[in-house]
Formats: sequence, structure tokens, C-alpha cells
Amino acid sequence: MLKRTMAFVAVAATFATLTACGAKTDESGAASPDGAVIDTSGPTVKVGLLNSLSGTMAISEVTVRDSLQLAIEEINAAGGVLGKQIEAISEDGASDWPTFAEKSGKLISEDKVAAVFGCWTSASRKAVKPVFEKNKALLFYPVQYEGLEQSPYIFYTGATTNQQIVPGLDYLKAQGKTSVYLVGSDYVFPRTANKIIKAYAEANGMKVLGEDYAPLGSTEFSTIVNKVKASGASAVFNTLNGDSNVAFFKEYKSAGLTAGAMPVVSVSIAEEEVKSIGTQYLAGQLTAWNYYQTTEGAANEKFVKAYKAKYGADKPTSDPMEAAYVSVHLWKAMVEKAGTFEVEKVKAASDGITFDAPEGLVTVDGATQHIHKTARIGRIGDDGLITEVWNSGQPVKPDPYLKGYSWATGLS
Repeated sequence: MLKRTMAFVAVAATFATLTACGAKTDESGAASPDGAVIDTSGPTVKVGLLNSLSGTMAISEVTVRDSLQLAIEEINAAGGVLGKQIEAISEDGASDWPTFAEKSGKLISEDKVAAVFGCWTSASRKAVKPVFEKNKALLFYPVQYEGLEQSPYIFYTGATTNQQIVPGLDYLKAQGKTSVYLVGSDYVFPRTANKIIKAYAEANGMKVLGEDYAPLGSTEFSTIVNKVKASGASAVFNTLNGDSNVAFFKEYKSAGLTAGAMPVVSVSIAEEEVKSIGTQYLAGQLTAWNYYQTTEGAANEKFVKAYKAKYGADKPTSDPMEAAYVSVHLWKAMVEKAGTFEVEKVKAASDGITFDAPEGLVTVDGATQHIHKTARIGRIGDDGLITEVWNSGQPVKPDPYLKGYSWATGLS
């Protein structure tokens, strides 16, 4: 694991150095001092869409790309940003972290984009982070993650730990669950998330009865599921990503495990994954997110209607898709408040920006570059939709380093 992480960082650092060589302002672009050039010479402004359109993560990321395109179309139809139409340049990260780093460098240095929207796994985000920081370019990251991170050139529009994982654990505790088994994919997010879960459990009288990881894309879960079953845990906390969830839940049902007897709380399964895995394997199971297709409100009704009109009546919406959609609208608001596409000025204008999002009102916290989000726990139904069974009542202020929790001291 350490070797792979070091390889990701080395590749990203190489691309950061290479792309930074061309980061200077010319007459056809706008840039912050020593930052990446943004091409503003014509009637359009380019943005990058960086998602896995192939590989194990495509099950989740293709629809995120689709929602980004929907937001761009809506903004263009309303007049664009600062009088310019948005031109999207889409790249395939191919579920490969060095490829994400390479493509981000290409979008910044060759395409001269004003911002990039994308990445899903924390491994892909970690791989591109030094590229954006070296070039002083903007990345909008739309997926829940493990926290314990803050970057001056990343805006995080998905949940951080205190907006998803901690509420998920609080819900299990409130339901009388006294023990958990941890199952995750073998990379940054699940391992860090489980470190946090273990600290929470120790402070809250909850036992962790086991912890297992499988490589991304793994389809063999009989051994892990047998260990889960033998543990007798009250619940399972699932941080598997991508299509590994298909194999896991099929094996879970095959082993006779049920949502009633041993519920699974998942933090990377949304409506799109439910459709791919099959409701016969997931009905009754729990998820922790900030948005569901069933979330009430006029803004969500409009979003769902627009998405289905564009991509098909059978296409569900989901939390990462919504967070991606929101990220484009937040970027637009930041740019218009700043009156320029220049990165440093856009960042300076970000604090306090609000948007009436499908998930409810969101507000940018300029200090952390995360957003205030309502936490929600949902139950998967036979119809493939997820129905909310609990919410936080109001948006939760982001706390990526869990400074507000005494039990988290020393985690970062």
C-alpha cells in the first residue's frame, strides 16, 4: 500500500513540475501571479471534466460527468459566466491514479482551463493534488471523503468526515448497535476512514470486531463475508468503492446475512450503484449521504426533472452527481463575485457564497474550502430509491480535521 501511494505522489510531482514550466501569463490569458494561464481570449472559457469513464470506477463516475455537463448547459443557456460560454474538455482518468495526474496536467497547461471538476477516489485526488498546487490551478472535488486534508487549490463539495461518517456512526449508536465490522477497498479513503471509526468506537463504547480490505475491482468476497458472519457484529460499516460492491453484496446475501439481522451502512453506494448491483441484494440496507433523489424541495424537483429529461427517465440522481452539479454553480457564483477568472481572486471571493442546491442550502466555508451540508441517513427500497430515515436538521459546518471532537485528537 505504501509503495503504491509513494508511486502516485512521485508521478503527480513529476507532472506538477512539467506543467508548471509553462505557467506564465500572456496576452491571451488571465492568471494569478505565477499561476497557470487561463485562456480568456475568445467568446468561451474552458473547464476540465476529469472522471473515470473506463475501469472499475466507471460504474460511479460516468454519471458524475453527466451531471457536470448538465450544470454547464444550464449556465450557458442563462448567459454563461462573465459573458462567456463554458466549453467543457472531458478527460478519462481510466480508474488509474497516474493517469489522473497526467490528464490534470494536460488540462491545465495545454487546454488552459479556468477550473477542473472531477476525481472520485481519494487516491485519484491525492495523485492530482500536487499538480494543482504547483500550478496554482483550481480543482472542484465532488465526492465524500475521509477528511484530514485541506488544500488551497481544492474546493471540496462532497461531505467531509463530520458530515457523513460521524453521523452514520451516531445513527448506529442511537439504534442500539454496539459492535461493527469494517469492510473496505484497499486505498487511502477506507483505511483513513476506518482509523477514524476505530477512534470513535473506542470513545463511544462500540466494539470493532474485524477489519478487512480488498483491492479495488476485487470480485472475491467469500472469505471476508464468512469472517463478517462469524463475528456476530451488530452492523457492518462499508467503505468499498466501485464495482467491488456488486460482488460483496451478492456474497452477503448468499451467506444468509440480512439488513434486519446485520445491517450494512455504506458511504459509497448511491442510487446509480443500487441500480447496477440490484435491489434484490440491497433492499433494507443503509447509506450515509447528504442528498438522495427523494430529497424534498423545489430545487431537487427541478434537478431530477432536468437530469431525467436529458439522460433518460430511468436514470437516477445521486449524491456525488448532485455535489458535482452544485460545484459548477458555486464556481460560477465565485467567479461572478470576483469579477474575474483569476484563481486567487476567485478563491478570495468564495467565503459565504450560497446556493439553493437540490440537497438544500449550501454555503462555502472560505477558511477550509469545504461547504456546509445537511447529513442524511437513508434506507434502500425495493424500487431502487433511497428514502431518508434521519437528517441533521440543518447544514453541518465542515470540520475536516475533526477539531470539534476530543476523541479525534492525534488522528491527523
